[in-house]
Amino acid sequence: MRLDLADLRLFLCVVDAGSITQGAMQAHLALASASERLRSIEADAGVALLERHARGVVATPAGEALAHHARLILRQQALLKGELHDFATGARGTLNLYANTAALTAFLPPRLAPWLAGRPRLHVELKERTSAEIVAALSAGLAEAGIVSDAVDARGLHLHPVAKDHLVLIAGPDHRLARHSAVALADVIDQPFVGLAPGNALQDHIDEQARTAGGPLALRIRMKTFEGLCEMVAHGIGLGIVPQGIASRYRRRLGYQTLALTDDWARRRLCLCFGDWDALSAPMQSLLAHLGAPPAGDGRSPA
Repeated sequence: MRLDLADLRLFLCVVDAGSITQGAMQAHLALASASERLRSIEADAGVALLERHARGVVATPAGEALAHHARLILRQQALLKGELHDFATGARGTLNLYANTAALTAFLPPRLAPWLAGRPRLHVELKERTSAEIVAALSAGLAEAGIVSDAVDARGLHLHPVAKDHLVLIAGPDHRLARHSAVALADVIDQPFVGLAPGNALQDHIDEQARTAGGPLALRIRMKTFEGLCEMVAHGIGLGIVPQGIASRYRRRLGYQTLALTDDWARRRLCLCFGDWDALSAPMQSLLAHLGAPPAGDGRSPA
């Protein structure tokens, strides 16, 4: 049978109304057009689907079978339409978001949670990368958007600052640096350090800066979490470099000292990073707007 959805809707309207005239009106068709389509449907089916009487029409057994399946098909079509609408509006699907360590640890959780809670059928896959790696992926068209440090060279992409991301040095309460308020990495490059686990995007960035300053860092131990790193520093195992927000979170409990890093690379801001806004998927546009991206066309210029 070569029935389309309009044929099925018309047939159901006629069966439910018990009248071709009323069914045609409900289907927004002229009576002559509806009658012709019904004859074509029956001819295509090869069997009578309607019994015509002076007071209206009644479905034959074959017509009842068609009506049953028509309802199932139209219900499935409505479900499909709803799901596609969810994908189009960002309420369903899987969203890949790239972010550096600081964004994943401190910035994103309190902001992403309420947005994601309102979209129960949407999945977000967070990918931790260094800011340089994120920019490279965006430039190559391998990612839609990410959250990076403004210290990275992102020419050709849009950068929109959303939070401070200064890196600070932390030292145990009895360390000789504890009485200082600021220090350059080059001045402490020979000191023992506590680092983050291999492959951590922030640690990779710090290691790169340390080599530029005369490093590498003398890492006594690597920890998987910022909390573990801060615990080690508080017990005098070595110095640590962490985002300022992380340092503030554990300082009261652990009692270490926080020193500003005077290096330019340490005074950072977290930025939303993306290419052409109109080329972004609806879910990504929704998320970036929630995180602080300006309205489309408002102040967006490539870095």
